Amino acid sequence: MGVAKNKERFRIPGEAANVVKTLKNKGFQAYLIGGCTRDLLLGRTPKDWDVTTDARPEEIIKIFPNTFYENAYGTVGVVNEESPDESLRVIEVTPYRLEATYSDYRRPDSVSFSDKLEDDLKRRDFTINAIALDIGGEEDREFYEGRLVDPYKGQNDLRGALVRTVGNPHERFSEDALRMLRAIRIATELGFMIDSDTEKAIEKYGNLLGNIAKERIRDEFVRILNSDRPMIGLELARRLGLLKYIAAELEQGVGTAQNQAHAYDVWEHSLRSLQHAADKKWPLEIRLAALLHDIGKPASRRWSDEKKDWTFYGHDVIGAKLAAKILSRLAFPKKTTETISKLVRWHMFFSDTEVITLSAVRRLLANVGTEHIWDLMNLRICDRIGTGRPKESPYRLRKYQSMIEEVMHDPVSVSMLRVNGADVISLTESSPGPKIGHILHTLLGEVIEDPKKNERSYLEKRVRELGKLSDQELE
Repeated sequence: MGVAKNKERFRIPGEAANVVKTLKNKGFQAYLIGGCTRDLLLGRTPKDWDVTTDARPEEIIKIFPNTFYENAYGTVGVVNEESPDESLRVIEVTPYRLEATYSDYRRPDSVSFSDKLEDDLKRRDFTINAIALDIGGEEDREFYEGRLVDPYKGQNDLRGALVRTVGNPHERFSEDALRMLRAIRIATELGFMIDSDTEKAIEKYGNLLGNIAKERIRDEFVRILNSDRPMIGLELARRLGLLKYIAAELEQGVGTAQNQAHAYDVWEHSLRSLQHAADKKWPLEIRLAALLHDIGKPASRRWSDEKKDWTFYGHDVIGAKLAAKILSRLAFPKKTTETISKLVRWHMFFSDTEVITLSAVRRLLANVGTEHIWDLMNLRICDRIGTGRPKESPYRLRKYQSMIEEVMHDPVSVSMLRVNGADVISLTESSPGPKIGHILHTLLGEVIEDPKKNERSYLEKRVRELGKLSDQELE
């Protein structure tokens, strides 16, 4: 890992460089700051670009033609709608600022602007994020000479691969408790260690994370999951006492031994399943499902004298409910919550390729949805790898895949039936109501067993027969 020296040339895209140069041409100070400077020093491509300046918000707005200002902290968004790079479409410009006390451990009680860069740097969270980059020199294919301002020796911590707070960690975490989880996230993303004094402060002040909005916790959690090393990040969160503020239910898997098919307890199995999803670069939904697929095991674990082993009957049903509860509590979008809950519910699908029927595969498609069936297959792979056992045999995987492909276009939902609700109402001379839905789902069950029955003449005949039954009989 190379870290730039005090003067070096940096490759900076024109959109970001222009913001800095424009401010300086107007007589203001301006520096690249925070994560973008850190990433430039590490040779990484920044995911966003931030500028700090002695200009006030109203002055920034006057300088740039397209801006927005919708916060109480002075940050002005400079918009570059034409940029092909999404990370450069908004450059955030924030005045140097001083912050008052943090009564709620989340946000400063008040903010005042300063004329000194040093005032702004001393309020920042970690030394590696408190390095300012002043760019100058002649432009050459987006390369600029840079001068670094680094009063807290953040470059030393970059070289040592350490996350360390600016100043006293107790003060930094008492100001904004989310910084503790952010330390874990940054260490996870960069492959860094956390400084020992910073770790001790996290262990001491972890309870303050209970004051933080779940949406903010969710955002850090998602970034840990989307990193290359989520297993390391979540284990670090557990060791430092922060996991309970993300999902306390996960801690119940620590030390919960499994049956002989597993080499690890529930917690490590879940982490290893998640890590495989990360290794495969699979999306967030699969990573979440891999982490939560066995969340119901601690509650369902029973000893079987007959099997001389632990059993976990119903853990998929319990787990689906727990997964939905956890994700709802963390304010995940409803669609994401429903998808993960569905994947957890059905992750224990058929295993013996010699006895699987096509109707069973169609039922699985009906339960999971054609749009998520391959996610479920990938979850199965993660589950298998997480046991510590050999990979799923290529033959079994090919058999699963071929059977799914064979029934992919068969009717597996009410909308795919050759009759609809209006037809049922007309044929039974009924009024709209629950009975119509019961009839349609009864028909779907028959068609899933035998797709050839999805013919209008047969379905109309069955509608008339079913219409003669009472609501109780149908239900």
